[in-house]
Amino acid sequence: MDVDSLKTDLKESNQDHLLNHWDSLDDDQKLAFYRDLRNIDFAEVNRYFEKTMNEAHQKKDEKLEPVPPEYVGSVIGKANSAKVNAWKEKGLVAISEGKVAVLLLAGGQGTRLGVSYPKGMYDVGLPSSKTLYQLQAERILKIQELACEQTGKKATVPWYVMTSEHTLDETKRFFETHKYFGLQSDNVVFFEQHTLPCLTFDGKVILDQPGKVAKAPGGNGGLYKALGPDEPVNIAQMRNRGIEYIHVYCVDNILVKMADPVFIGFCIEMSAECGAKVVEKSFPEEKVGVVVKREGKYQVVEYSEISKELTEMRDPLATDKLLFRAGNICNHFFTMDFLERVVRECEESLKFHIAEKKIPFVDNSGKRIEPTKPNGIKLEKFVFDVFEFTEKLAVLEVAREDEFSPLKNAKGSEKDSPETAKRDLCNLHCKYIVNAGGKFLNKNGFSTVVCEVSPLLSYAGEGLEDEVKGRQFSGTDEVYFKAENEGKIEEPALKRSRTC
Repeated sequence: MDVDSLKTDLKESNQDHLLNHWDSLDDDQKLAFYRDLRNIDFAEVNRYFEKTMNEAHQKKDEKLEPVPPEYVGSVIGKANSAKVNAWKEKGLVAISEGKVAVLLLAGGQGTRLGVSYPKGMYDVGLPSSKTLYQLQAERILKIQELACEQTGKKATVPWYVMTSEHTLDETKRFFETHKYFGLQSDNVVFFEQHTLPCLTFDGKVILDQPGKVAKAPGGNGGLYKALGPDEPVNIAQMRNRGIEYIHVYCVDNILVKMADPVFIGFCIEMSAECGAKVVEKSFPEEKVGVVVKREGKYQVVEYSEISKELTEMRDPLATDKLLFRAGNICNHFFTMDFLERVVRECEESLKFHIAEKKIPFVDNSGKRIEPTKPNGIKLEKFVFDVFEFTEKLAVLEVAREDEFSPLKNAKGSEKDSPETAKRDLCNLHCKYIVNAGGKFLNKNGFSTVVCEVSPLLSYAGEGLEDEVKGRQFSGTDEVYFKAENEGKIEEPALKRSRTC
């Protein structure tokens, strides 16, 4: 170890404080810490920080306009039902031909949720006690079955799971322990995104422990670097599987429709390179990014980057709606051609964003402190920042109550909590049962009913008539509709089609 050279380099980068506790480390700790520090390009980190801070919180009102209506579709309302059915059929064909994969963004640490394990392992308290990972795996199983029933071709939807160094090992063990929830292990592919040092508000790298730098995943936009040609999981491997379309989503949305055939079919029909699902903003001040067009390029403008005047502006063609209302829910479609171009040519030009966080740190005495308010920043790239690289974007509006309920905050929080996620899933499943001819007694609105439909029984409310039509169910007790053979990992789904 050339410690003197390291000290010189750190001083030149204004990061020499990182060795304040060097003498308290044993020889093994010193060696590990030395290697870690030598693997960090501090000059690059400083450039990232300075550039990002200079660009932070800049308003983007100039030349801002909504996505042109010809690139926007909707699943809402009976008037769109014929289009929705056509999109669904097109999507199921693509799935049955092995052209579709799903890619899960699961590198976050879930600090707001208040748990020490990956967020996908969380159980919000459903009657089945299923975790987010299990719900998502079973939706893949079901959509494979539906695609097979329509086309007669056995479908496989590979599941790519992007983790970070904080979530990789535990996530893999969880899937192995649960036998991949009925999926084939070689169709569940784990890969790891890179991490970046956490920084104070003045750009100092934070020490998590006397001999360890505080690091965090570089946002879900780290996807593109993680799929680089020299990475263990890469574009070439995906192409070898015959994949042409990727559905990308975040782990925390309990209502996510895996490999949604409607969304896939819509984007294919629109000849889109990438697509975004959106929900209508609930009110002007809602803290959600909006899909827009600015100076000829598509992008997502964060709520902090747009003026109050623009957030309140009404659509002249529909005055009961906001003009900038396409709320981004981080649910996207990419063609493999577009994804490869981004990975090879555009990744380095993606900008970083600032996320203020409560980051544990070591004080001058060597004591580790857990802060009670944000004390530093994480530099993050966003998966949707690649919109600027396409002229072929398609936007699909979906109903919030059907497709978007994120799990972000700890129990007892007013919104985006385990309680709201459970409520929203149960409300949706109650609607499935009622639409299929069932009835709930002694209820005071869906919000009082705890009702769950297994994904192995129904993907999105289809096929329930034989189970529930003409039947009455308790509106006060927990009700769980599960599939035949559920619980048997080796054959977990209902098999209605002999050809599959």
